[in-house]
Amino acid sequence: MARFEIPTSEMAMMGGNSADALCELGVIHATGRGCKADLVAAHKWLNIAAIKGSDRAAELRADVAASLTKMELAAALRAAREWMTTH
Repeated sequence: MARFEIPTSEMAMMGGNSADALCELGVIHATGRGCKADLVAAHKWLNIAAIKGSDRAAELRADVAASLTKMELAAALRAAREWMTTH
């Protein structure tokens, strides 16, 4: 069976932009489950999920932020802001 890759932004839209689906995207990126681990992307998705009301995402976001440099954190925040303005 062929495996199809779905871009994470499309995956978020398929999940209806629910806080739980967005939190799961953050976990996927943080752990590298099914993709290369990317803490900047993880923080982005966890931040968006936290804004949408996920307490779990807010806790995980803090854990991820502790592993990021100031430049990486700024990039993650910028990416979250850009995503929020277009969705």
